[in-house]
Order: sequence, then structure tokens, then C-alpha cells
Amino acid sequence: MRQPKLLTTLKTYSTQLFLADLQAGATVAMVAIPLSLAIAIASGADPATGLFTAIVGGFFISLLGGSRVQIGGPTGAFIVVVYGVIAEHGFDGLVLATLMAGVLLVIGGYFRAGSLIAFVPEAVVNGFTIGIGIIIGTSQLKDFLGLSAERVPAELIEKLGVLWEARDTLNPAALCIALATMVLIISLRRLAPRFPGLIVAVAAGSALVAMFALPVDTVGSRFGTLPSALPVPSLPDISWPRMVELFPSALVIAFLAGVESLLSAMVADRMIQGHHRPNAELTAQGVANMACALFGGLPATGAIARTATNIRAGGQTPVAGVVHALVILAVLMLAAPLASYLAMPALAALLVLTAWNMSEPHKWREYASAPMEDRMLLLLTLVLTVLVDLTVAIGVGVSIGLALRLRQKKTAGSDWTPPER
Repeated sequence: MRQPKLLTTLKTYSTQLFLADLQAGATVAMVAIPLSLAIAIASGADPATGLFTAIVGGFFISLLGGSRVQIGGPTGAFIVVVYGVIAEHGFDGLVLATLMAGVLLVIGGYFRAGSLIAFVPEAVVNGFTIGIGIIIGTSQLKDFLGLSAERVPAELIEKLGVLWEARDTLNPAALCIALATMVLIISLRRLAPRFPGLIVAVAAGSALVAMFALPVDTVGSRFGTLPSALPVPSLPDISWPRMVELFPSALVIAFLAGVESLLSAMVADRMIQGHHRPNAELTAQGVANMACALFGGLPATGAIARTATNIRAGGQTPVAGVVHALVILAVLMLAAPLASYLAMPALAALLVLTAWNMSEPHKWREYASAPMEDRMLLLLTLVLTVLVDLTVAIGVGVSIGLALRLRQKKTAGSDWTPPER
């Protein structure tokens, strides 16, 4: 079924539901703003593109999606892919790849490919998620420590070498701001889990930089003032050779968007005791990514952390996601200059914690006690993600995982003997 959940929920909508969605949407927006800025910067893009993605992608994912409570926007899982595409093909290449990925997702939704998520081995998902977390965490060390390094390579080993050589440039003020922001985020999460502590913590760390004129980079000093409106939608340059060149990247973006959004919707189902519509969700992801491309944004998908925040804040229907997008748009239009004061170490601390949470350390003991085949598949996917390439990791991991599943089925039926005739 590809009918959006919004149409279903509006049949019995009420003022009480709207007030709950309004509060939840505003709360999630306050969480999404600093995350969107930090994810865009870590991806090698302009910080404003993160807000564009949260607004446009979040709006269409809630408007057309198959989940009651899914919140969409830019996510940490895409940082590695986006950074690589921009480095190799430029930002215009990323826009075209995102547009192509959107088309692939719409096609997948039309042919009811949402149920295929069950065939992606869980060990592969866990492996590349942990690997992405490692890459994101190490990518933030430069700003977290305030190191002075002109160019930091994307490859992990080379990156660590460059950062080690720049160790003498460590900025104590930047490190203190990062640590203070991290402690405040953790404290607010434990003391007031429903409170939008992310934006408060990042704002507090940034306020210290402004008040004491600390020698710390800010969004404004590095990127200038953010725009106060959405850009005019436009198509990227499209040509057949360029599409062929970017097709592998588009395929990875579509795969990641589909897997992460459906996993997020499954987590949300367990939290609200509901059932999402996977094919409607894929279709919504496709439309959202095409729209993001038209507005010069990043790839968008369902965000597990923001979806969980929406549920805990009392979100009841997709209207909460629409409100979240509109609140971010209002903040962009009315308070964009304030984002220039956000301190880079504070945003780095936010992403380091995001990377840690992505790795789900509370599940490590469960992974360690899993069957040997699952452990080896997880480690293989993790190592390939960190040291080789995410595309290779996903391709190899899924192929080996499916081969192991087929072998298990064959083994399970090996006791059968043909009847005598």
C-alpha cells in the first residue's frame, strides 16, 4: 500500500492531536537545527544546505511517508558518501546523484521493493553503521581539538597521520568548549530527556566563545553569514555521460536512504505499537530527495534519533514532521544571522556524540555473542567501510550475507531423502 499515512490520520484528526503535534514538531526542530548544520559541514558542504535538506526533505517525508511519526532530514550515515561524492565530482555532482537516487527510490516504491529490507543481513547494517560512526568521529577531531591543518585527507590512516603531525597546534580553548558542550549534552539528556538539550548545549558553548572572545573558529568566521531564505529551485546540469559516471553514487545514496528510513520506521513501530507502509515510505524518500536536489540540498532520509525524539515529545501524526520543517524554515528566515556565532568545536562535540550513539555501544555484548558467521560479516563490513569504501563494503557484505543465508537454507534441508519409487 502506497497511500501516505497523513491521509489516513487526517480522517480522525482533532484539535488535541494538533496541539500534541505542534509541541512535538517544535521540539524536534530545535534538535534538528544544530544537527543539520553540523552534518552539512562534516559532509564538506555549506552549512545552509543542511537546513535546506531538513526543511524540504523533512516536509515531503512527513507529507507523503508511510509512518505516523517518521522525521526526515540529513543524517550522519550520509556524511561519508556525500563527502566522497563532493570530493570526486563536486557539489553539482552530488545534486545530480541525489536527483537520480530519488528517481530510483520512487521506482522502488512503485514496484513494492520496501519489503526487500528483510533480505539485508542485520550484521551488514550494524557493521557499516559502526564504521560510519568511526569515520564521523575521526573527521571531527580537527575542530574538536582546534588543530591547524590546511587539508585533512578523507582516508582514515592518512587523516590520522596529518592530525598527529599537527598535534602541536592544539587549541586549549577549543578543546574546553568541545568538552563543556559534550558534558552539557549528556547531562541534559539524562536530567531532561524531553528537553531540546542539543541546541541549548551548542548555544551555551558558542555563547562562551562570544562572551570571552576566545580564539575559536565559528560558522561565520569559516563560512560567512547563512542565507535567510530557501534558494530558487533549479535543475542541475544533466547529461548522459555525467549520469553514467554518477550512477554508482546514486545507487549507494538510494540504498542508504531506503535502508535507514525503513529501519527508522521499524524502530518507530516498536515504540508506538504501530505499522508503517514501507512502499509509501520509499516513494516519499524518492520525492523528498528529488526535491532536495532541486533546492541544492543534501540527501535526506528518515532519522532514527529525531524520530525517537518526536515520539518522546508526544508526536502523534505526520503533521508533527510538517510542523518541524516549517519551524526550521521560520528560524532560517528570522534568525539565520545568529547561526554565524555557533562555535565549530561545539558542533564537533555534537557530531562526536552522534557518532558514538550510531555505533550503539549497548549492543556490543550482543554482537560479541552472535554466531561466528554474523561476527565475521559485521567485522568485514566494518573494516571495508573504514579502510576501503562504503560502496564496496555494502556490496561485499550483502553478497556474502545472502550467500550464507542460502547455504543455511540448503543445510537445513539436507536431511531430506528422495522416496523410493
